[in-house]
Amino acid sequence: MAKSFIVIGLTDTHQPSFTDEVMKVIRDGRVFSGGKRHHEIVGGLLPASSSWIDITVPLDHVFSAYQELFNKGVESIIVFASGDPLFYGFANTIKREMPDAGIKLYPTFNSLQMLAHRLVIPYHDMHIVSLTGRPWKEFDRALIEGFYKIGVLTDREHHPGAIAQRMTDYGYNDFTMYVGEHLGNPEKERVTKHSLDEAMKETFDYPNCILLVSSSAVRKPKKFGLPDHEFLLLDGREKMITKMPIRLLTLQALELNCRKNFWDVGFCTGSVSIEARLLYPHLNIVSFEKREEGARLMEGNSRKFGALGITTLIGDFLKMDITSLEKPDAVFVGGHGGRLKEMMSKIYSVLEPGGCIVMNSVTSQSHELFLDAAKELKMKIEPTLHVALNEYNPIDILKAVKR
Repeated sequence: MAKSFIVIGLTDTHQPSFTDEVMKVIRDGRVFSGGKRHHEIVGGLLPASSSWIDITVPLDHVFSAYQELFNKGVESIIVFASGDPLFYGFANTIKREMPDAGIKLYPTFNSLQMLAHRLVIPYHDMHIVSLTGRPWKEFDRALIEGFYKIGVLTDREHHPGAIAQRMTDYGYNDFTMYVGEHLGNPEKERVTKHSLDEAMKETFDYPNCILLVSSSAVRKPKKFGLPDHEFLLLDGREKMITKMPIRLLTLQALELNCRKNFWDVGFCTGSVSIEARLLYPHLNIVSFEKREEGARLMEGNSRKFGALGITTLIGDFLKMDITSLEKPDAVFVGGHGGRLKEMMSKIYSVLEPGGCIVMNSVTSQSHELFLDAAKELKMKIEPTLHVALNEYNPIDILKAVKR
């Protein structure tokens, strides 16, 4: 039997105004579904004999209930959703979970559209990020990529104050924050303007959304190569950092523009991870360091350069449980403590096919160890890049690819 959904968009008003067509759909409906807040809004309009399915996590239970009803002969389920159901909305979830189901939509304005309308700010050039039930990743990426107008869908964890705090922690201070609370509800709606410092001190009602507007309407140019002297160093030792020209050649060898998950093993100051994060903000980056001091250096340098979103793990890499991490497709070995073969074997066990391991070698011994390990693992060894930089020892950039 064909499955179909009718999805009706709502604003936050408790006195919704629907067209005659939508009101007929509601009057004729038998099964309805939505969040608890949606039921509060439309409950009085539903037929007395109708049933309601709450949309709560885990969604597997919700879709199992839908399927059970379809199996019993229900032809259509009417779902209430916020705003435009195709804008990070529940219609997308239906398409993913039940791709063969028919969907008819009755959308309304989404919250970011309404916020832009209230502020009379054009939104055709707005970069949109959803933090509703999602991690910081895409928001961090938007900041790093330099968008000057960012619309953000929030949740109770990623609220305006937390967002403002994250931005100031990493130096993204040149934004004004506009917050829209209960948009569409004439009794509770509030639209306010704040500096990031002000937003951190305020409390906002939920639901809300925000619009971030930079004082500059032009994206800031990215540095291609961060100056070595600007990094916080391990005990002030200049030799404990991958020098900028070598760093850039290393990133080229890793081919990070077409990679997804990058690991930096033995990051020390974090220079390779940070350069990678700023040049390739689409990457998921996990950085490992044995020294406890590495955590302070990574945090300080990440904040200094605005490199949000790097996952830092401190401890002995060979003793770590890495099975729960996303499998890497590019790995840089910045330090191995004389255990290079064991380290490469462990990396190889989770490395994606076609993924690569890159290492910079300053001694013939480490060079040979890398080649021996790669041969034992039956990896494809790429031609060595030999680089001499100023008064420093020559460096070999080594690369092996998992077949």
